[in-house]
Amino acid sequence: MAETIFFNALREATDEEMARDPRVLVMGEDVGHYGGSYKVTKDLYKKYGDLRLLDTPIAENSFTGMAVGAAMTGLRPIVEGMNMGFLLLAFNQISNNAGMLRYTSGGNFTIPMVIRGPGGVGRQLGAEHSQRLEAYFQAVPGLKIVACSTPYNAKGLLKSAIRDNNPVLFFEHVLLYNLKEDLPDEEYLLPLDKAEMVRSGEDITIVTYSRMRHHVMQAVKTLEKEGIDPEVIDLISLKPLDMATISASVRKTHRVLIVEECMKTGGIAAELTAQIIEQCFDDLDAPPVRLSSQDIPTPYNGMLENLTIVQPAQIVEATKKLLDNRI
Repeated sequence: MAETIFFNALREATDEEMARDPRVLVMGEDVGHYGGSYKVTKDLYKKYGDLRLLDTPIAENSFTGMAVGAAMTGLRPIVEGMNMGFLLLAFNQISNNAGMLRYTSGGNFTIPMVIRGPGGVGRQLGAEHSQRLEAYFQAVPGLKIVACSTPYNAKGLLKSAIRDNNPVLFFEHVLLYNLKEDLPDEEYLLPLDKAEMVRSGEDITIVTYSRMRHHVMQAVKTLEKEGIDPEVIDLISLKPLDMATISASVRKTHRVLIVEECMKTGGIAAELTAQIIEQCFDDLDAPPVRLSSQDIPTPYNGMLENLTIVQPAQIVEATKKLLDNRI
């Protein structure tokens, strides 16, 4: 075991997969000599050369389209979005090309590519750099969407994503890059379609993902002191949703709180709520509750920014309110 910082866990995964498979390459702005905005590809160009760590122009639509073409011809590209919000410029390439080509080619092409990078609400990055794009892409057929939340799952999930034969959107939260965790010395892979049971409990199911996992666990410390026993699930896979894990938990606790950093309207929690009601209606003792970000552009002002996203105290309050309405 060795203590590893989050961005180095991602770097290790990339390095190991590039060493294992010569078809793996990275492309994006400043991924080569600069080492990436958050140093996920630091010094890898020295090992693998400029063609496998390809510095691109500032043109997300162009290099994402190039990555789709590379995947069609047998390579396994990793596209780094310097900020995931910039990938809105490549929405057509991700949705109409990466997501659909396997189907529209009648299965003649697979699209083994990963699109990864930092997103979420940082600290005073402004509205255009505080995007949560997971809900934008959730309706696109043919994509897998993953949100990592710890150094351990970041490494295992990225290695699996690189090996997958489908396009994977791999969301990293900008405020998690400095997290530290002990990682195994031996190689490990994690499934892309499974949620993680973070904490087993009996009273209520709290479902979350990405940075909000850590806000939830802060809230759990307070709830435990008050004798409340929550079950916590980290979604990990945002598309497809692991409804088997979630449904089993709902059958046990009969109450669900969903905590997300995504916007409430049309967010991940909205889809999850619909599926829980469709599949678990008879097991619910109360309607599912969503805690989501405000439906506004993220303010630059730090105090206002904090008010737009869910805080641990709100999670504690919502949990108590759900439990106070026991039937």
